[in-house]
Amino acid sequence: QVQLVESGGGLVQAGGSLRLSCAVSGIIVSTKLMSWYRQAPGKQRELVATITNFGNTNYADSVKGRFAISRDNAKNTVYLQMNSLKPDDTAVYSCNAQGYWWGQGTQVTVSS
Repeated sequence: QVQLVESGGGLVQAGGSLRLSCAVSGIIVSTKLMSWYRQAPGKQRELVATITNFGNTNYADSVKGRFAISRDNAKNTVYLQMNSLKPDDTAVYSCNAQGYWWGQGTQVTVSS
């Protein structure tokens, strides 16, 4: 059974930082395309960042230079380091594996 469990969300002031974690079981993250998505109220879900099995990363233009996706193979965990947060980053952030498996999401709220 595949499980993705996100953590690390919370309330932060603009300009602050958070690190989200996605702990995975049932599959090996280093063999999958792992992604972070977000969805703000009233908006469509947005792809934020991806990391391939080769370790190549890609980012939405809106977060380039501020967010960084990484993984710890030993912990089978994917991270999203978010710096210089803005109120527009407020959303539920969800982890996805191979475009198929989803976590439950974690709320990030950035106050101005």
